[in-house]
Amino acid sequence: MPNLKPSLLLTGTALMLGLSTAQAAEYEWKFQASETAGEPSFQIKQEWAEKIETMTNGRVSIEVMPINSVVGPTETLQAVSSGIIQGHMTDPSYFSGQNPAFGMLGNLVGAWSDPYDFLEYMKYGGGEELYNELASPYGTHLISAATFPLESIPSTVEIDSIDDFQGLKIRAPQGMVYNIFERIGATPVNLPGSEVYTGLEKGVIDAADSTVLSNNDAMGIHEFAPYPLYPGFHSMPMIAVSLNKEIWDGLPEELKTTLETAFDGMAYDLIARLKAQDIETLQALNDNPNVTPIDLSNEERKAFRQAAEQEWREWAGRNEMTQKVYDSATAFLTSRGLL
Repeated sequence: MPNLKPSLLLTGTALMLGLSTAQAAEYEWKFQASETAGEPSFQIKQEWAEKIETMTNGRVSIEVMPINSVVGPTETLQAVSSGIIQGHMTDPSYFSGQNPAFGMLGNLVGAWSDPYDFLEYMKYGGGEELYNELASPYGTHLISAATFPLESIPSTVEIDSIDDFQGLKIRAPQGMVYNIFERIGATPVNLPGSEVYTGLEKGVIDAADSTVLSNNDAMGIHEFAPYPLYPGFHSMPMIAVSLNKEIWDGLPEELKTTLETAFDGMAYDLIARLKAQDIETLQALNDNPNVTPIDLSNEERKAFRQAAEQEWREWAGRNEMTQKVYDSATAFLTSRGLL
């Protein structure tokens, strides 16, 4: 037998055992998302976690888990703060009960007609700084803000006007969107996104504020709710990509920059890919005789926006942070001719 060096013997043993000689990740984190595992947006988030592992040469490993994997959707803020999980990718509106400012920043309902306007506000209009001012006392740090294209509303009944929301049992998470649906006469039901399918199937709800058209179709929701409102007009929730603040503060600057750059890239990737999927889904639904997509008129959209603006002003007076969010967001919208 040839006289092999110990290092070669170890390498050969590792290969025979099928073991990797790569160094273990320096940082291993679990992030809980707000979607089920089968939704296209969840799969995109998982892809970006894999890209980050590559971009950091294996130093950072992120496991993205679906909704309810560790805690409920309203509990991820506390779970990240306490270290039960290290991060989340979720709608801050779920935390409105802890501070209503989370609901305003998470989903200023009716404010945004284009997701790129929202990203501009968060990145360059002061939104991210304001969010971290809000989130810091809760032990979390916002790495990047993402969002979806405007959400669809799958419905079991036709909705052709704002008046048709009268008495409609519609799923809505706690927060501003819940209150605005109340304002226009609907009867909101607070269900997690994971229960929308069964809620529509069993008649617990008539309609749902529930993600984008392609996500809903992927879950089979249009089988029970054949009247989706599209394009969306009401809700475009933020995805707060956040990490435990103590962990964030301890990271080297190069990893902070890599994470910010990667998750900013994910934000634009999500919008573009989901928009393309929505268009493809709409074409298929238009060819389906059992489904009737509905596009509300500009007059009806304006009526909803007017109701939403009343709710913004009501929320603004709740505390110092909600007033800051209102002032910041409306100033940005006004400066861009969007209000």
